[in-house]
Amino acid sequence: MAKEKAKAEEVIEAAPEAPVTQATISLSDIKGVIQIIDVVTKRGAFNGDEMADVGRIRNSLATFLVQATPDVAETPAE
Repeated sequence: MAKEKAKAEEVIEAAPEAPVTQATISLSDIKGVIQIIDVVTKRGAFNGDEMADVGRIRNSLATFLVQATPDVAETPAE
């Protein structure tokens, strides 16, 4: 039993560490979440008492998306 435990610890120590990847979220992900909220709301997935919170989060995401999306007129022409 002790021999098996020692062998398992050796395997764990010898295993290379997986590279740590940073989680990312894109503007298209946020746009997708807004679309999902709109669809499930139309289908009646939320109770009436939940609608205020869902609407607040949806509006916050929509406002962020508008502010984070660069205007085409502001980008310099190449």
